[in-house]
Amino acid sequence: MPNSRPRPRRGAGGGAGAAGRDRLVARSLQSAEHCLGDQDFGTAYAHYLLVLSLAPELKDDVKETFQYTLFKWAEELHALSRIQDLLGCYEQALELFPDDEVICNSMGEHLFRMGFRDEAAGYFHKAVKLNPDFSDAKENFYRVANWLVERWHFIMLNDTRRNTVYNAAIQKAVCLGSRTVLDIGTGTGILSMFAKKAGAQSVYACELSKTMYELACDAVAANKMENGIKLLHMKSLDIEIPKHIPERLSLVVTETVDAGVFGEGIVESLIHAWEHLLLRPKTKEENGNCGKYGKVIPAGAVIFGMAVECAEIRRHHRVGAKDIAGIHLPTNVKFQSPAYTSVDTEETVEPYTTEKMSGIPGGYLPLTECFQIMKVDFNNLQELKSLATKKPHSLNVPAIKEGVLDAIMVWFVLQLDDEYSLSTSPSEETCWEQAVYPVQALEDYCIQPGDRVTMEASCHDCYLRIQGISILHLEHEMEVMKGFTKSKDLLSLGNEAELCSALANLQTSRPEALEQTCMLEPTEIALLNNVPYHEGFKTAMRKVLSSLAPELLWQPMDTHCQYMEMNSGSGQSNATPSTADPFYVLDVSEGFSLLPILAGTLGHVKPYSSVEKDQHCIALDLIAEANHFPKDTLEFWLRHIEDEAAVLQRPKSDKLWSIIILDVIEPSGLIQQELMEKAAISRCLLQSGGKIFPQYVLMFGMLVESQTLVEESAVQGTEHTLGLNIAPFINQFQVPIRVCLDLSSLPCVPLSQPVELLRLDLMTPYLNTSNKEVKVRVCRSGRVTAVPFWFHLCLDDEVRLDTSGEASHWKQAAVVLDDPIQVQEGEELVLSIEHHKSNVSIAVKQ
Repeated sequence: MPNSRPRPRRGAGGGAGAAGRDRLVARSLQSAEHCLGDQDFGTAYAHYLLVLSLAPELKDDVKETFQYTLFKWAEELHALSRIQDLLGCYEQALELFPDDEVICNSMGEHLFRMGFRDEAAGYFHKAVKLNPDFSDAKENFYRVANWLVERWHFIMLNDTRRNTVYNAAIQKAVCLGSRTVLDIGTGTGILSMFAKKAGAQSVYACELSKTMYELACDAVAANKMENGIKLLHMKSLDIEIPKHIPERLSLVVTETVDAGVFGEGIVESLIHAWEHLLLRPKTKEENGNCGKYGKVIPAGAVIFGMAVECAEIRRHHRVGAKDIAGIHLPTNVKFQSPAYTSVDTEETVEPYTTEKMSGIPGGYLPLTECFQIMKVDFNNLQELKSLATKKPHSLNVPAIKEGVLDAIMVWFVLQLDDEYSLSTSPSEETCWEQAVYPVQALEDYCIQPGDRVTMEASCHDCYLRIQGISILHLEHEMEVMKGFTKSKDLLSLGNEAELCSALANLQTSRPEALEQTCMLEPTEIALLNNVPYHEGFKTAMRKVLSSLAPELLWQPMDTHCQYMEMNSGSGQSNATPSTADPFYVLDVSEGFSLLPILAGTLGHVKPYSSVEKDQHCIALDLIAEANHFPKDTLEFWLRHIEDEAAVLQRPKSDKLWSIIILDVIEPSGLIQQELMEKAAISRCLLQSGGKIFPQYVLMFGMLVESQTLVEESAVQGTEHTLGLNIAPFINQFQVPIRVCLDLSSLPCVPLSQPVELLRLDLMTPYLNTSNKEVKVRVCRSGRVTAVPFWFHLCLDDEVRLDTSGEASHWKQAAVVLDDPIQVQEGEELVLSIEHHKSNVSIAVKQ
């Protein structure tokens, strides 16, 4: 443990004269170096603080060593949960080195890890300003910018129709007398500025996010409205009269609605507004000045639904196969996605996912007509209050087409007032996505015309919940009626022999000893449904293990046959058990993975899984048992190591791994952070002939023209925002790379053929280059707006996994250009590729 003696105060010994000071500085430097040798980073840090406070002229000489000491000591403090001490150390360091981008970036990383995203973004942003070429800081800022300013802000601000309709409704209300306005969840401040431009006397706007609040302040000032709009950095629920606002208001404007209407807390915030902030509403009989009464824009919403078949939703929310590359999935392991909730659940997780259904890969098939789920009046306090307490109401919708019931798709019409409205229907050009309620846990998902889809709808825990989705089959109803008549006939006959025979035929399967519900992310379910992935790994692992045992005719172990032999009458296995050491296989891919079980079927293998969640461990154990694995064949690696941060270690002190499986691509489409560092450690842990999977990665890209990507990445001028100057402020948070794309359905025009951009070799690192230029021939004239990219994971020279393939659980990504480039067919563009650690950047040269 580091010595925790008190750190010397700044300026200690200053009165002892220059000679005394120099001796103290020299002794402290010597002590610091000694402490570093002993890995006593806390005491070393204290000595360096003393040195730098007494001799600031030594800053340049000790800077790198001081940084190293700070970072090591910070890691120890974080591990000990001494958060205040950790933050104090960084504050001291930044007092000494206020313009050090490395320390700023490291401070941001710690803050982000603790959940302080706003503060982390500030430090990352500062680090990038101090050194625009600092790759680590840029990558961190881009990642955190996606958290702080979600991409829908750009899409929404570029939605001219949405802005125009909101502006018209607000202008109408102000002209009719609503002169005092509160904008709840102001974001960039656009609705507040609409109100002020319309002539509102007093405008207030509240925003909880520190980043968005500061952005709104800048935008309001740039549009010269800072004197007419009061911005409040707080939740609307915390606003009090007269503390924050002098008197009750005549108008609340808000767009705190998500794809499921209620998910951003609009009901709770409007109940509070009506009770504490708004004037009373106007009744139907009253005709006075609107300024005497309160009202809300939007006035209400009508929520619609439709049952759909959609293969893309299905593969992300239901495991379709019972057998995956020879691994049997037992019936007592149930996989569910987080969007599944039972009717009696107490959880407050978001019960739906969101999709742009008009662009979902493979499209969708409507199975029912559109039906109304519910209607809500935001200007009726009693109705708002009753929403949360109302019992779920049943819906019974007839099917109009044959298909597979995969989801209930939900959208709404936002009624701003009696004249203006906005629809989020998939048939509309809108910035909103639709809410999707995947259908899970049915015995039969097939539906025929005449069948009925039943469900219950409610607003519970501030979410629209669609639960208990089931199919009432027309044939089943008829069979039930027939069965009921037959049973009556059987009993009236009193034929005891027939009755006993019927009862004897009611055989049920042997109950499983243990059932396990395993909650998986949609990408994990899509991975289980990715057949080429599992078949590819099985083939590649078999080849490696076979090459390590050339004297054996390597055959996949038939675990079922071996199990039957060992449990035959003799009680002996005919196979001669191997006394040789097993081959050790480690899977450190993130999330739920069947690869260790696949490895265990390939012979004398000891597979290790690195899954963390208990429910995942139980599920894998049950799958291993169902596939007749000998007990304790499958091991969970994190139970064997003391430090989870040091996952890559030897299997035993005297053993090495035959195969190490790394997670190389994030589900979002980017290269995993610290990939190359993990590969370097892995190479040192492999036995002779052992392999890292994948052995190398190929990055491919192409030139495209896509206005969609442009508008999703940055606000385009002032035209979309009706003349308001917002773009420069929100565009500070634009990132050059768009992630989570589906290239198969992305609206774009390809301007070149795919080309190989980069090779990352995990087994042979000397083949890698940090900079590369690639010539790309233009095959079609147009404007290059982006360079989408994807990867081939090469398990060996023959087995490749394509992250853009139809069955892929990975998404793709794209670099979006700041300035589109006009090109002509036959021209050549040069792409400059830079690879730093695990980060790859792409720039276009003409």
